Amino acid sequence: MQIEYISALSVIIGVISRFWPVWLALAIVMGVSFAYKKKLGLYGQLFDSGVGIAGVGICLFWLFTAIFASTISPFDPLAQVSIMKDTLPGAIEPTSKLIYYFGGDKLARDVFSRMVYGSQIVLIIAPAATGFALMVGITLGLPAGYYGGKIDTVLSFLANLVLAFPVILLFYLLVTPGIMDTPIPYAMAGLFFLFPIIFFSVLFWTRYKNRPDRLYILLGITLVVGGWIYAGLVFDKDPLKIVHIDPNQLNIFVAVVFASSPGVFRIVRGLTMDIKTRDYVAAAQTRGESPWYIMLWEILPNARGPLIVDACLRIGYTTILLGTLGYFGLGLAPESPDWGTAIKDASRLLRSFIHPALPPTIALMSFVLGLNLLADSLREQSMKD
Repeated sequence: MQIEYISALSVIIGVISRFWPVWLALAIVMGVSFAYKKKLGLYGQLFDSGVGIAGVGICLFWLFTAIFASTISPFDPLAQVSIMKDTLPGAIEPTSKLIYYFGGDKLARDVFSRMVYGSQIVLIIAPAATGFALMVGITLGLPAGYYGGKIDTVLSFLANLVLAFPVILLFYLLVTPGIMDTPIPYAMAGLFFLFPIIFFSVLFWTRYKNRPDRLYILLGITLVVGGWIYAGLVFDKDPLKIVHIDPNQLNIFVAVVFASSPGVFRIVRGLTMDIKTRDYVAAAQTRGESPWYIMLWEILPNARGPLIVDACLRIGYTTILLGTLGYFGLGLAPESPDWGTAIKDASRLLRSFIHPALPPTIALMSFVLGLNLLADSLREQSMKD
């Protein structure tokens, strides 16, 4: 059967039109953000510079792409149509008359649909793993920097021990397929996923311990929601079947948290050691505030600028790392549409067909670029503050 093609201009117009939910969402969010930027704090200040606007725009583009992936994609990312194997961009699928805008890969899957669905994997794992790493690093870094002494010595030694491992070797050890046959990933997940529950419980306790009416409500919500997410992530026992993570993704998740937490710990420790000498901390100590109140409500808010910048950069590093792991065939399933796996699959046939490798490569590059631009703008704003 002869494969028909559309023109290059039609491909460009078709791709742009497929993203219509993203353009609509971007227009609404960016328009509202511009209109109320003076009331939106640090986020609103990002719209005072071209770098900030570009960073926010690129990151929101991929966020909305992940949200509306099922609407944007014309095909299932795993669907195979044998006649479309290695077809060039603009090929028309004979049965459905739908278009393979970026062509087909070696397994006759739509490259465009796989690129779109790949954004979901990246935007779930990278930000979530970075968030958990921040929780671990903050929870341990605050007491290490504030108390010093033996607590600082022990925690710093453990952090330096992890940082001494080469990153690639560390990830290779943690994401190899055989590791899932051991209880190590689940034990590590069980430990790391406790930190957000502990963090928010202590946060609310130190703030509202003299207001039991509000304290019990917030603690109850923290324990219920935290326990629900904990059961789904660690034990896959979510009764509502909403919170779930595949074993391969859990492997990568734990590896990212384990490798990133020491870096966050060192940043928080250093910031705490500096901020604890400020006058407002001495004033809180004079009022008789508890050490954890001072750490969470006096020191941490004043360290938010560098931490937000670090979080943006760390999400970018994690995105690149996910792509690297996918390229080496580690962690995620071989059929996964994540960008790293897609680049790996396409790289084997680069001399014959280059088109399957370009979309995931450009997608990965553009998302990391957006995060770096966002981090640069946040750094400038934090320096002004």
